Amino acid sequence: MNRVIVIVGPTASGKTALSISLAKEMNGEIVSADSMQIYRYMDIGTAKPDKEEMSGIRHYLIDEVNPDEEFSVARFKELATRYIDEILEKGKQPIVAGGTGLYINTLLYNIDFSETVCDWELRDRLKKEAQEMGNDYLHEKLKSVDPVAAQRIHKNDVKRIIRAIEVYEYSKKTISQHQEVSRQIPSKYKFYTYGLKMDRERLYNRINQRVDIMFERGLVDEVKSLVNMGYDKNSIAMQALGYKELLLYLRGEITLEDAKEIIKMGSRRYAKRQITWFKKTEGVKWIDLDLEHDINKIAKNIENDIATNGNFL
Repeated sequence: MNRVIVIVGPTASGKTALSISLAKEMNGEIVSADSMQIYRYMDIGTAKPDKEEMSGIRHYLIDEVNPDEEFSVARFKELATRYIDEILEKGKQPIVAGGTGLYINTLLYNIDFSETVCDWELRDRLKKEAQEMGNDYLHEKLKSVDPVAAQRIHKNDVKRIIRAIEVYEYSKKTISQHQEVSRQIPSKYKFYTYGLKMDRERLYNRINQRVDIMFERGLVDEVKSLVNMGYDKNSIAMQALGYKELLLYLRGEITLEDAKEIIKMGSRRYAKRQITWFKKTEGVKWIDLDLEHDINKIAKNIENDIATNGNFL
């Protein structure tokens, strides 16, 4: 069976550096599983690796769509599978790396979204309900039809709440039921999944430092450029952490220092949710970065682990 390596973990934990080191070690190419790096022109705020960082390693699912384009988890599954197959056909090792838990689970559990449809009118109506009645109202609506999904999806994750309601409206089956059925179909890949973890305080310090570096590299100018290109608060991607706060700053609603602190706090909260998500993901082998700091050594250890069919780490 074709093997696929998956690297997961919270934001700022070092997934990009490890995946690139691993690709060099194992003649690999990388498929990004990051829901923000798919957008063009959004480089600094998404911590997208630049050409120098990529070190000549081919990356997929980066700069895939414009910031005002919809990109669904179903689209991710379709493209990720296509790119993994392309990499395998070249005789190279596919490495999936990213922190978007839903994207990762879609691959690992072979979740199929082909039965579901898109209803833009329903989505717009539900979005308006959230704006007028509040996120709690929409979350309660989901709870009434799919309590399992409501327990899993945070009340502020409006996009996923809307998607779950939409699936139920059209199929009269919950998104949880769709996922359970599709999970029973085995994947055509053998996944080797590794998670990165470290002391929480150290991780939070790395996150704060990363946000500072983003500002030093010109995050404010990046957001200004996006606004000048016509991407405003109504663009899908501009509602993301790091961008929506700077839109508030540019409109004079908050100070730059406040925007920076809100981004840091939001990033730490996001990391906490990622840790919770991946702890529940089956089959993850955790690598403690407090015990082993050398990324290249970790890459070699992963290679040895796969070579021994999971008996090394």
